[in-house]
Amino acid sequence: MFMIWLAANLVVTTMLTGTLFVPGIDYGTAALMIAAGTVIGTIVLVLIGNIGTRTGLATMAVTRGAFGAKGSFLPVAANVIILMGWSWVQAMLAGISVNYVVEQTTGFSNPVLFSVLCQALVVGLAILGHEGIEKAEPWFALLILVVMAYIFVTAFIGHAPSEYLTIPADESLGFTPVLALDIVIATAISWTVLSADLNRLAGSQRAGIVGSGLGYITSTVLAMLLGLTAFSFILLDGGAAEPFDPTALADRFGWPLAIVIFLSVMATNTMVVYGMVNSVIGARKQSRLRFLPVALVLGAISIIGSTWLALLDQYTAFLTVIGAFFVPVFAIVIADYYIVKRGFYSKDILRDEGGMYAYVRGVNWAAVIVWIVGAFASYLLTYVWASPVGATIPSFVISFLLYLALSWSTRHRFAEAALRDAPSRGSVGGLSG
Repeated sequence: MFMIWLAANLVVTTMLTGTLFVPGIDYGTAALMIAAGTVIGTIVLVLIGNIGTRTGLATMAVTRGAFGAKGSFLPVAANVIILMGWSWVQAMLAGISVNYVVEQTTGFSNPVLFSVLCQALVVGLAILGHEGIEKAEPWFALLILVVMAYIFVTAFIGHAPSEYLTIPADESLGFTPVLALDIVIATAISWTVLSADLNRLAGSQRAGIVGSGLGYITSTVLAMLLGLTAFSFILLDGGAAEPFDPTALADRFGWPLAIVIFLSVMATNTMVVYGMVNSVIGARKQSRLRFLPVALVLGAISIIGSTWLALLDQYTAFLTVIGAFFVPVFAIVIADYYIVKRGFYSKDILRDEGGMYAYVRGVNWAAVIVWIVGAFASYLLTYVWASPVGATIPSFVISFLLYLALSWSTRHRFAEAALRDAPSRGSVGGLSG
């Protein structure tokens, strides 16, 4: 589990996220926010992942317990939207990297064209070769670790660590430590949508929690610190670079870095597209949707969207949307599973109609209302009333407590159902894989 999560998040998007912080805030503060935000986000990630270990359910299937069979369409739809955005961002980064290499060797430049070609390749791999890419991803991660070591060595030989701490913060940029903290937590939230999917394969709860927690923390802190350090190195050398621009790093550390970026993006984005298709198909257990038609439709949308290079300039806003969409969802699911349902989901969770989780015509309106309130609170605390502790943590607390308040009276009913089903439990969480 450690290696799976280490490989999963050693990706270029995480590395480039580290380039967003300096010179908006100083290097030391940025490093502290990266560490703190990663640990906070990991708590949510491992709690959701542990539900997958206990029940054998994927993340979007887990949401059926709190939202209902039909109510879960809400987080599923949000998941597809977020994954589609990720597929666009990844394709653009791959396209820009390929364009850099081609331009350096031939003089031809067309980043939009290469973004489209990269995403078309991703869609093809997701349909035909995703299993091979999944097996190759750890090797890509190893390659990235080698390149990361090279960049760290180059950066700290070129400038002493004390020099990085002297880079002055530019307050005119309007970037704050709180915003940095929110971005790092939002990164963890974006990976939490896959936590139960991966951790349901863990051999034990301890293996899932410790492996995924340490793996995610290690990879995220390393990758973000690399981006932070590499970008700061360019600034110390007197260079000018745009944050979240892979060509700035490739120009300083060589075109092999651009190739590594391309390979890692191909591996990760293939699984993103594959996961997006499965989210749509798995929304209903008795769905008549088939993989290939859904993959072609979503693939076409992802290819068209990869031409929107301006999205890279709105990356922080994109992460804010992720937080607003999914922080309330995971707060609700954690409160529902661990407290309201007392750590037990019955096999009724697999039913599209009827059963313990039917609620009102398949929708738990308490969860839907809390989701709306939590998302709105996140928006207000980000754009209207700037919170001194950011938007993510208050949004989580508000959603968690409000859901408990609205659902507390149902604990007794679900406890009785859990006792009735106890003899047939396939695992500690109520279901076997």
